Amino acid sequence: MSTTAADPPARNPFGQTGLAVPPIAVGCAPIGDMPEAFGYGVTEENALATIFAALDSPIPYIDTAALYGDGESERRVGLALRERGGLPANAFLQTKQGRNPQNNDYSGETVKRRMERSLQLLGVDRIEVVYLHDQEWTTFDDAFAPGGPMAVLQQFRDEGVIGHLGVAGGPIPLQIQYIETGVFDAVIHHNRYTLLNRSAEPLIEAASARGIAVLNAAPYGSGVLVKGPDDYPRYAYQQASAEMIDRVRRFAAISESYGVSLAATALQFSTRDPRITATIVGMSRPDRITDTLAYLTTPIPDALWEEIATIPFDMDDPEANRFQRG
Repeated sequence: MSTTAADPPARNPFGQTGLAVPPIAVGCAPIGDMPEAFGYGVTEENALATIFAALDSPIPYIDTAALYGDGESERRVGLALRERGGLPANAFLQTKQGRNPQNNDYSGETVKRRMERSLQLLGVDRIEVVYLHDQEWTTFDDAFAPGGPMAVLQQFRDEGVIGHLGVAGGPIPLQIQYIETGVFDAVIHHNRYTLLNRSAEPLIEAASARGIAVLNAAPYGSGVLVKGPDDYPRYAYQQASAEMIDRVRRFAAISESYGVSLAATALQFSTRDPRITATIVGMSRPDRITDTLAYLTTPIPDALWEEIATIPFDMDDPEANRFQRG
């Protein structure tokens, strides 16, 4: 469905939960002040201004995690929510729980403590959706063991502290293994469904067939598809290959030939897919929300998509060599 800057974007069904969410979620990883990941820091002032702008916008969908800044992102979101008197009625909040980054412990007790900390930092007594986060740092058997991470999160759900459970991770085969359990209402993947990389395609198909909400994070591949390869020659937080940079230039040239920004093309590649419930865009300044809404509402002709479809894309895991579980 098309929209204009004057009209709020239509909300999408959140899987089979009966909930509905904006098509864009404001990713709060950057406001966790993690220069080691993003190459820049974010002041508390800018972080709060960004959250306020999000809550006042047509996309009051806040996505955070206990891992982002090891609680700093949640703390800043919580400061903003307290100043507003709590989570506004039209807003949607989700967070994620997983390992302790100090020692990589992923036990059920760790997840319990971090979930309790999240509630305190966010200043809420219930969170609508909580995701098991970066489950590649544990094993499937340990995640579902008695007293393990999933048992803990399911207990919080049964007590009404969590509304619905999701899973948010990297490797696609592992993601599919988790959603096949039937436990999850939502799944988040990142950097794996963009103009440059479509390796999440099997996961998207599997989740859609099960009625699971699909959230596509990092539609700009961590920045190259919005900043361009000259200013940011990286993909998925790593140096981009010469071949990938060449493809970005081709995408940009096609977009510009139709009077469309590369960022608008990259964002709408995700939002136009009916299988995608919401697209998570990391933001660290209030003007990014205005920019994102402009990209979302930019008219894009079918001819542009036809030309885009002629450019090859990757199907391998973009982070295969980035992390080793410890």
